[in-house]
Amino acid sequence: MGAWSSPNARLRYTPRMDGIGALRRALGERILLLDGATGTALESMGLDAAAYGGEALVGCNEALVLHAPQAVLELHRVYLDAGADVVETDTFGATPVVLAEYGLGDRALEINRRAAELAREAAARFATADRPRWVAGSMGPTTKSLTLTGGISFGELVAAYRVQAEGLAAGGADVLLIETAQDALNLKAALIACREAAPGVPVAVSATIEPGGTTLGGQTIEAVAVMVEPWAPLWVGLNCSTGPGPMREHVRALAGLTPSFLSVVPNAGMPDEDGRYTETPEHLAGVLASFAAEGWINVLGGCCGTTPEHIRALREVADAHRPRRPVAYEPDRVAGGIAVPLRQERPPTLVGERTNALGSKKFRELLDAGRYAEAASVGRQQVRRGAHVLDLCVADPNADETARMTALVRAVRRAVRVPLMIDTTDPAVMEATLELVPGRPILNSVNLEDGGARLKRIASLARRFGCAVVAGCIDEDPKDGMARTAGRKLEVARRLLAELEGHGLRRAEILLDPLVFPAATGDPKFAGSAAETVEGIRRIKAELPGALTLAGVSNVSVGLPPAARKVVNAVFLHRCVEA
Repeated sequence: MGAWSSPNARLRYTPRMDGIGALRRALGERILLLDGATGTALESMGLDAAAYGGEALVGCNEALVLHAPQAVLELHRVYLDAGADVVETDTFGATPVVLAEYGLGDRALEINRRAAELAREAAARFATADRPRWVAGSMGPTTKSLTLTGGISFGELVAAYRVQAEGLAAGGADVLLIETAQDALNLKAALIACREAAPGVPVAVSATIEPGGTTLGGQTIEAVAVMVEPWAPLWVGLNCSTGPGPMREHVRALAGLTPSFLSVVPNAGMPDEDGRYTETPEHLAGVLASFAAEGWINVLGGCCGTTPEHIRALREVADAHRPRRPVAYEPDRVAGGIAVPLRQERPPTLVGERTNALGSKKFRELLDAGRYAEAASVGRQQVRRGAHVLDLCVADPNADETARMTALVRAVRRAVRVPLMIDTTDPAVMEATLELVPGRPILNSVNLEDGGARLKRIASLARRFGCAVVAGCIDEDPKDGMARTAGRKLEVARRLLAELEGHGLRRAEILLDPLVFPAATGDPKFAGSAAETVEGIRRIKAELPGALTLAGVSNVSVGLPPAARKVVNAVFLHRCVEA
């Protein structure tokens, strides 16, 4: 469970379904306005140390919830009065992780619940029948980074976020806003926690893209959008880091990709040498008006340095423009530092397999020697040669697979930006590895060899972590478990889809492996197997609409001389792609 948990008697809450439903409808009807910077507004109040609960807590804005609730109500009031539709709770740093730095870790549940209640109270004062007001539960990135600095485990961070989500939901938040996301693993921990602690409350995600074009953790905004899509966020967007101008191309890319609503919440420009944000309300509004005119926006707001005057200017922008229409989306995409479609414009999607201990002697020797940085460089070479996805397999009966895989992933995630395929049949290895993999990886693989027990466990992991899955055409048949004929491949593929879809996975995130057998071994049971695989692929695509297939092409030429293997592989690949 980690270091933090809520009390034994969990808080009871009933999601505000009427408010949540009204929020969804409003996002489709008009551009909604978030509030502005918390720190800027609080500084203008001239609060003394007593308001925070003493000198030791000055700077902990969340402590105001306990010691100066009227200041928090005033914070919300000034933004609601300026025209905000949605106010954020005073909980940006209210995980037990951050609050523990001020000695308040054990009061995290109370602070989050009370902060949501205060925001709810303020919103109710301004709400009218034709103009409701909503509350977004603010969840910041914490002071830890799983990818960059460590200092906390994935499980501990999930537990900390779970406490925050539970408190915010109990206090009446309409949406849980995971904002200023800088690390994909932190973001994933927050998403998992929200689903577990407050399943009836929608999430929203706002990432921070640095001037270099990625988050601090190295993800593009497209990769972030693909990673979070399995959680169906109410909106996805950008906040903080810069003023609105540098956000333009990221917003454009996001508007053409995400099926969620889209938010843009910039700073009031970049801070000057004294740390002051000087972009005027008029200039901020002018740039964001150009975004809205492009049809890119559903939610506007202000981050660092913005004031009620900035929000008042954005109110005019929101009222003058129509909201963006979310785009259609197929979940046939995976992500690492970059997003990769599984259906390439020029197929196929190429999976690099030299990082596989079962297929590469050089790679296996590097693992045996513990030379993980060099092992990762094998993957980097595969990417340079055109691999879209990198398969990682460390299987060895004489080695600790979990220890090897986790060590390898730590090295590989620094070396490549493509999505990863975690190649193991052990669910425990998968789970330990998924806690280290940023983005949206692929689990390789599941089958029906044991009738589906292991499939159920792996499907649960895929759902929890938002993964795609490879499903091999193998079942429990004692004579023909590994499907050899086209008909058997289709039969098992149909069962695999039914089982996996029954466990909540979507067809476009399932890769069916029809199995490729060596065609030149002389074994009569594999005679004609290459043709059966090609026909199996054709029938799967024809009879299971929308199904994706994956084939280990090089298996077909095992046993042939190297020169012959290249020719046979090329011809077989061509036939598979055409099928």
